[in-house]
Amino acid sequence: MKRFYLLTPEGPEAVSERIPLGEGESLEACVLALPGYSGSLNLTVDLEGRGASAEIYGAYLCTGSEDLSLRVDMNHNVPSCHSRQLFKGIAGGMAKAAFRGLVKVAKDAVQTEAYQETHNILASDAARIEADPQLEIYADDVQCSHGATVGHLDELAQYYMRSRGIPEREARVLQMISFLAPVLQHLPEEVRKDLTARVESELRAL
Repeated sequence: MKRFYLLTPEGPEAVSERIPLGEGESLEACVLALPGYSGSLNLTVDLEGRGASAEIYGAYLCTGSEDLSLRVDMNHNVPSCHSRQLFKGIAGGMAKAAFRGLVKVAKDAVQTEAYQETHNILASDAARIEADPQLEIYADDVQCSHGATVGHLDELAQYYMRSRGIPEREARVLQMISFLAPVLQHLPEEVRKDLTARVESELRAL
């Protein structure tokens, strides 16, 4: 099962979906929020059958005064299921963005594997990002982890590129493209090239 959520200013202000996964079923979802989108995305995934798996990749780019909220609830209700989440975002201007994620492992859901990461870059002093990953684990014999970072562009990496003749502005753009690449590679193949080019264009204008 595949899902793609493209969040644009022309789309609905709120998107919400609940996805149940039975025995052996799998989900691969990708989320992309483009500049100008203010609103929310709420996804709930219920792993209800043994061997079910879910992978969700998300990226957002806010460049103005957007107010963006992303939430994912991953419910491991039975044993031997796997989930992975990776969200990456860049906020500039006066934008506000938030990622809230919950991985919940039920009492009998042993041999669960669940991983959740969110990494974010502040591209301006006025931008704000909230990263709030959470784990609720009620079973033993599980492998679960989560992590969150909010920071600025790596000045050392930019210095390295500039020392090799890359202009400062281009170094910033290349670093931001590289930062988002692990998510952008999961865009549906039929739109990947066009949307990646659009993201790069937006980054060059940031």
